[in-house]
Amino acid sequence: MSPAASSGVLERLTALGLSLPVPPTPRGAFKLFSRAGNLVFLAGQICERDGEVPYTGRLGEDIDLDVARKAAELCALNLLASLNEACEGDLDRVVACHRLGGFVYAVPGYAFVPKVVDGASELIHALFGEAGRHARTAVGVATLPAGATVEVEGIFEIA
Repeated sequence: MSPAASSGVLERLTALGLSLPVPPTPRGAFKLFSRAGNLVFLAGQICERDGEVPYTGRLGEDIDLDVARKAAELCALNLLASLNEACEGDLDRVVACHRLGGFVYAVPGYAFVPKVVDGASELIHALFGEAGRHARTAVGVATLPAGATVEVEGIFEIA
């Protein structure tokens, strides 16, 4: 595979009215990413920015679908901030996003968990084009760190 078509991932991000946050400090005994060859395994990121978690609460009870999708997008931005470190500041080195895993704090039986995680998936696709299409898991869970509404993890390939 070759790197994602380069008109500049950061430029595309800016065109969407978004920016990379400072990578969050891990909330446990783990690192933000691990590399194995050209694969980068990104630790799960909750929907936080600058140490604050703006999206808390359970989907279907405290949070609605549109807000939860924004939370998932913020998780993806945090993933990209960590990935940017793994790429030594050059997201144009990304060859492909192979997998995202999404976890949504939701009431039992909430049927639209995949639509929430689409908030992250759609951003990755918008930034990387076909190289951003990925396999994915979306799971409803009983709780997440700091009461966050969404957490997303990923596996990317870099050049």
